[in-house]
Amino acid sequence: MSAYDLNFGMPNPNAPVELDRFAFLIGKWRCIADILLEDGRRQTFPAIWTGRYILDGYVIADDYCMNNLEGDPIVLGVNLRSYDAAQGRWNIRWLNALSGSWTDLCSDELGGAHFGENTASYTFREPVAGHVYTRATYRSVNPDHFTWLGERSSNLNTWSEFMLVDCYRTEV
Repeated sequence: MSAYDLNFGMPNPNAPVELDRFAFLIGKWRCIADILLEDGRRQTFPAIWTGRYILDGYVIADDYCMNNLEGDPIVLGVNLRSYDAAQGRWNIRWLNALSGSWTDLCSDELGGAHFGENTASYTFREPVAGHVYTRATYRSVNPDHFTWLGERSSNLNTWSEFMLVDCYRTEV
C-alpha cells in the first residue's frame, strides 16, 4: 500500500465516475487567502486545504483551515462531496466547525455544479458573510496548483470578487 493510499484514500472503482471532477482536491495544499476588505484594502491569511477519499472511496472530504496572523483559525471546516448518479446531481455540504452549522453548497435551485476545462463552480446562499450569494469557482486546476475564487452577489446577476485562494500542493 502506498503513502497515497494511507493518507488520502483511494476512489472506489464502483463510485460514480463524476467523483473524478473533484479528485484534484485529493492531497495536501498550502494556501494563501487574499481577501478584499470592505474599505478596498486587501489582507492575506495562510491556509491549509487537505482532501481525501472517505466512506470506502465513495465520497471526497476536504477540510480547510484559514488562520489569522496570530495563528488562530478563523475559517475551519470540512466539505463533503458526493455524486448521486440516480438523480444526476452533486451533493456538496460544508460543516463549519467553529459554529457547528451546515451549508448546502450545491442546490438545484441555484443551478447545481458546472464544469469546464480545468474549472468547477457552484453557487450557494451565503450563511456568514455580509452578502446573500457566493459563487465558488475552482480554476487553473493542475496537479500542483489551483485557485478558489469567491464572488459575491445580492441578486445572482452582478458578481464581484471578495476572496482569492491560491493553493499549492505540498508534501504529506
